[in-house]
Amino acid sequence: MTDERLDTLCYLPRRDVVRVCAELDVVGSVTRTLIDHAEGRTTLPEEAYLPWQTSDGAFARSLTLPGAVWGERPALGAKVINSSLANPGRGLPRAQGLTLVFDRERAHPVALMEAAYISALRTSAYTVLSARTLAAAEPGRIGVLGCGALGEQHVRLLAQEYPGTEFVLFDAVEGRAPALAGRFAADGLAVRAVSRARDAVDGCAIVVTTTTTTTGYLPEAWLSPGALVAHVSLDDVLPDVVHRAGLLVVDDWGLIKADDRRLLGRMYRSGELLGPDEAAPPGPGPAPRVVDASLGEILSGRHPGRRTPEQTVLSNPFGMGVLDVAIAAAVHEYAALHGIGMRLPV
Repeated sequence: MTDERLDTLCYLPRRDVVRVCAELDVVGSVTRTLIDHAEGRTTLPEEAYLPWQTSDGAFARSLTLPGAVWGERPALGAKVINSSLANPGRGLPRAQGLTLVFDRERAHPVALMEAAYISALRTSAYTVLSARTLAAAEPGRIGVLGCGALGEQHVRLLAQEYPGTEFVLFDAVEGRAPALAGRFAADGLAVRAVSRARDAVDGCAIVVTTTTTTTGYLPEAWLSPGALVAHVSLDDVLPDVVHRAGLLVVDDWGLIKADDRRLLGRMYRSGELLGPDEAAPPGPGPAPRVVDASLGEILSGRHPGRRTPEQTVLSNPFGMGVLDVAIAAAVHEYAALHGIGMRLPV
């Protein structure tokens, strides 16, 4: 009998992806993949970036992130994730896309699934793992700046990790933070919305940025001693936060070094920032800030991480396609085992 998998593709729409992810240890998957990456057991090419403007002048872009994991649980694939900043005004999610999983031996695609949920989930799981690894203590208050789908997913996962913690929400779009706070308050969470970004940072042990800004606004003076900043949206903090952080942690320096759009990439190009193993050129002027480590290096014991409770820590995850691919491969494995998803001819 012909093996059905040779001429069909498993398709998983969002509802199936959500259903399967609820059964998986996503933080565990992110942990393993980061350690594999730190120890050289991944292939992580540069992302492909396609920007454009919509017919009404809004910024839009498409990212393609391929990757492979060669550790205990091999996974190969690619994520294509697109977004338009005009979508929320149309009542649509800002981002959407598809993730492909490849068969290692035949190289054929074997699964195709909705990408946006996994993308938000793995990003939030990375932040949870950062908090476990880098936060000074159990947070009494967490600030979340940006109340779209990614901000919402962060509150959900962090609330599970830290039950009883107060969340302070801010969004530049009027009404969005109160609306999200109201939904979470109805679920019994301690959540409040504020009208100023500074009020969402003040007194917070953990600060998470999930905005769409391309203009920095968050200075080091706003941060409490020992705060962890999960700089997810990559352009929110001002350069003085980078310079004065007691610990600067990235996911992959190569990706950041190659980028010319986000804060750390711009600082590298201006000579203000260097990678962990790079030496400053001789000459006058202030010494550049050096990235301390990747989160994978801290998890694998190659770097000690936070040294004192008073250190301000900046975590700057650029976003690695291998994390999406590892989770997508686990989703496909579980779906195939339990008969979830649709078989499409190829």
